[in-house]
Amino acid sequence: MNILGIIPARYASTRFPGKPLVDIAGKSMIRRVYEQAKKCGGLSKVIVATDDQRIFDHVTDFGGMAAMTSTAHQSGTDRCAEVALEYPQYDVIINIQGDEPFIDPEQISKLISCFKSPDTQIATLIKKVQNEQELFNANSPKVLVNKHSEAIYFSRSPLPHIRGQEQQNWLQHFGYFKHIGIYGYRADILQQITKLPVSPLEKAESLEQLRWIENGYRIKVAETELETYAVDMPEDLKNLKM
Repeated sequence: MNILGIIPARYASTRFPGKPLVDIAGKSMIRRVYEQAKKCGGLSKVIVATDDQRIFDHVTDFGGMAAMTSTAHQSGTDRCAEVALEYPQYDVIINIQGDEPFIDPEQISKLISCFKSPDTQIATLIKKVQNEQELFNANSPKVLVNKHSEAIYFSRSPLPHIRGQEQQNWLQHFGYFKHIGIYGYRADILQQITKLPVSPLEKAESLEQLRWIENGYRIKVAETELETYAVDMPEDLKNLKM
């Protein structure tokens, strides 16, 4: 199975402009993500997908592979789909977040393992919620999972609601999972889902994966015990563990 890793990266982030090029202990963030992804033996190739010449030049300068994409894309998924069209020999595409400079290659490998089943269309990772702060953090989407290890629903709210219990006791009564935002797709499925119109649930929660579920696509989940540390805003740099 040929597997292509793509790291979407854009310069014009509203909350943190130029984020992929920020220096983290002597290396740019995008370089750190790229080098971590390259450590995953399951990936046949790794490419940075960007709409900015500065990022493209930086990646190629340190010896990485990069591809220029349209500036019109609304999501990293769309950016991945454009690049994937240029590499039809790949069976599976892994969408690696460009703002997680210390992503563990084991997480990528765990996601890839989901595609050993020919029935897997889309895959992602989940992690047990550990505390109330995670459970009620609207920036950390939660996932409901069925007995086939498929996502039923994603929400910024903690689901399910535990009737008759105070919220501070919910974790004692149900095993909640949060979403770890790395995706894998069959190459043909990736092209299909990027052609779908925005759905009502996606619009309500601002979570693109709900569009796929609403249209009948199945999302396989694998549980990880590893944490990820994303950089959304400049102050997040202080929380990185070097």
